Amino acid sequence: MSSTTLKTRLSDAIKDAMRARDSQRLSTLRFLFAAVKQKEVDERQEMGDAEITAIIEKQVKQRRESIAAFEQAGRLETAAQETAELDVLREFLPQAATPEEIEAAIKAALAEVAAQGVSGGPAMGKIMAILKPALAGRADMAAVSQQVKQRLV
Repeated sequence: MSSTTLKTRLSDAIKDAMRARDSQRLSTLRFLFAAVKQKEVDERQEMGDAEITAIIEKQVKQRRESIAAFEQAGRLETAAQETAELDVLREFLPQAATPEEIEAAIKAALAEVAAQGVSGGPAMGKIMAILKPALAGRADMAAVSQQVKQRLV
């Protein structure tokens, strides 16, 4: 990534959306910026890129769950709005990991846990603890979790 911080990129995107009079994009960006500011106020410190990425991941997860719920309820217009918000949020996440990168990370984590001699139930937690920092913001951790479960069965 360049020398600009994620917070600066977010602020610049808000200004650009204002200039373009893109109200939907602007509201999503303002909502995200407000979540970052709230977290900074709560913790009384400036957020770094890693913390902001975690906030964005949380927002993305909420949108995915909302989209599924709205589609199940037949509220397609609201689901489309959530999808548009999801697309805006994804712009600020790191480049998505390829399936090959995810596969390699899972194999490495399995090998590391096997080297520690752990098997059974606790292995899942240890594997995910290794994968989370490696794939944070780059992969859907729920899908990664499913892949790991399939391997452990």
